[in-house]
This record gives sequence, structure tokens and C-alpha cells, in this order.
Amino acid sequence: MPVGTQATVKTLAPPDLEDLGAQIVLANAYHLYLRPGPDLIASLGGLHRFMAWPHSILTDSGGFQVMSLGHLRKVTEEGVCFRSHIDGSEHFLTPERVVEIEEQLGADIIMAFDECAMQPADYRYTREAMERTHRWAERCLRAHQRGDQALFGIVQGGVYPDLRRESSRFLASLDFPGYGIGGLSVGEPKDQMWAALEEVMPFLPPYRPRYLMGVGSPEDLVEGIARGVDMFDCVLPTRVARNGAFFTANGRCNIRNARFRTQREPLDPHCDCYTCRTFSAAYLHHLFRSEELLAYRLATIHNLRFLVRLVERCREAILKGYFAQFREEFLSSYRPTDQEVRLKQKRKWVESHGRALG
Repeated sequence: MPVGTQATVKTLAPPDLEDLGAQIVLANAYHLYLRPGPDLIASLGGLHRFMAWPHSILTDSGGFQVMSLGHLRKVTEEGVCFRSHIDGSEHFLTPERVVEIEEQLGADIIMAFDECAMQPADYRYTREAMERTHRWAERCLRAHQRGDQALFGIVQGGVYPDLRRESSRFLASLDFPGYGIGGLSVGEPKDQMWAALEEVMPFLPPYRPRYLMGVGSPEDLVEGIARGVDMFDCVLPTRVARNGAFFTANGRCNIRNARFRTQREPLDPHCDCYTCRTFSAAYLHHLFRSEELLAYRLATIHNLRFLVRLVERCREAILKGYFAQFREEFLSSYRPTDQEVRLKQKRKWVESHGRALG
């Protein structure tokens, strides 16, 4: 799912998203609650009409964003009191209020309000956050009124196997129409992320969508699908695109590098996106070196199409029975970002997200 946090996927218009094959986009209830406000969006016909997107929309409840505020928020059993990162104004969100906001926004899939234990977190706090998430999930279910929206619960439990199993069992017992898996890809090493995910999956019903929240690098999509994940979202492809980083079958590359200055061919000759069908790598190199605004749009189109096409290929491989071979071949040729670099970048992003949430 391309991420349109504030009702827009940065630099792209709805026809761009349709052209690259997106079927659903994500928006964020926290951001839209603060600006422009759910009352206004509802009065203008709901989120679909507001952002002119006629296809499916998922709204995140904003639990991660609120928990990222650090000293600007206080969690109680009733809800979360926090100060806006925009103007410092004070707000109080409860599970019931969050469901009300998401119902006003009118997305097709809405997420329950949860408490995400930001990493690193000790066992005691992680358990407390998980148990509060469970109680809030029950309150969200009781508050949910709209039959045309699917409310998903969110599994928590940090990197602790017993907590992940407990959370999965409890959320599955509430019979949500789908399940988010939260609190991963927030700064922990990937082996811990996959170990935690593997504890979760056996307890979630296979006939309900399973959504790994905040994960979006190419290798992680393939590995997540191998473990039974159905849905992903992440700001990664759009964020790195604006910094000149492009996904290719061999890994991420930076279009600002001198080697692209005279390259007549597309950046990725195997890609069918508008960018690669139309422009040379040399032109993209020029746009980024010149800091032209078009650069960000073209890079974003490519990165999102790369991921959508990757998922399409995974789906085809599953249906035709050769996914294991596809996974092995893809991972053998794709060079992921170095783990130490990735962790440093992720921690930096989480910290800046907590300060600015932009």
C-alpha cells in the first residue's frame, strides 16, 4: 500500500497511482485529525472524495505516531493525552474517539487504537502496553458502528516470543476481519523481526488478511510473503525516492552517481513504469543534480511501481506453484542495504518522526 499520510502520496496524483497498479492507499488518522480535521473531511464527502481516490483506503489509527511523541504524551488506561507536533495544542484520544474519527474519515479498512512499545523496550513495559492494546481493541470493537468499514486489530508484544503468541491468540479470539502486526521494523535487527513474526503467524486465521505494518523494502516484502503476510505499507519507497535512491533488481542505487551522467538507457531496462518507459538515466541524473521538482515525481513512480510489480510477481509465483524458487532467485541477486546502516537510518527516522511526525 503506498502511503498517503496526509491524504496524498507525496508528489503523485491519483492517476499516477492507478497507472502504476496501486489498488489501495494508506492515510493516517492522527495527521488528518490534526489537519484539516475529520469534521471537515466528512462534510466534504469523506476521504475518498476529498482526495479523489475511488479505490480502497486504509487509515492507520495513529497509535504509532502518538506513542512516538515521547515526552509530549501521557498514556493512561482511558487513552492518551498529547500535544500536537504542529502547534503544541493539547489533545486527548481514547479508543472510542479514534474509531469515531476513522468512521468520519470513511476509509474501507480502519485500524484499532493500540499502544506501540517503541524499541528498545523492556519486558515489563512491553507486556503492559500489549495488555492495554488488548483492552483498547475490545473498546474499539464496541464503539465501531459502520458496517461498510472493516476494523482490524493490531498484534503487539515487541520482540518477546511469549508475548507475541499471547497477543496473537487474544486478538484472534475477538474475530476481527483482519489483523495488523505492529511494533516491528522500529529499530530492531531483522532476525528479531522475523523471529517475532514467526511466533505470530500460526495463531492468526489464514482466511483473514494479515498486515505487517511499516515494512516496505523489497527483500522484506518477499520474506514477509514467504511467512504468510498479505499486506504491507511503508514510507520507505517514497522517502528514498526523494533522496535519489531507486530500487532495481540488484539493489538500491543512487541516481546522483557520476556513472549515470551519460547513460542513454533507462535506469532499469526491465521496469515497465512510466519513468523507465520514457526517460534515460542521464535525464534523471540531470534532474536530481539540478534539483528539479519533476525528479521527485519520476523517482517515486518508479519505486512504487517496482514494489507493486514485485508483489504481482510473488502472487503469480504462488498461484503457479514456484514461489520458493522465485524467492531464492530474487534474494540471491538483490543486495539489501547493510544492516548497520539500515538500523542507523531507521533509528534516526524514528527519532525525527517523534519530533516532527512529518
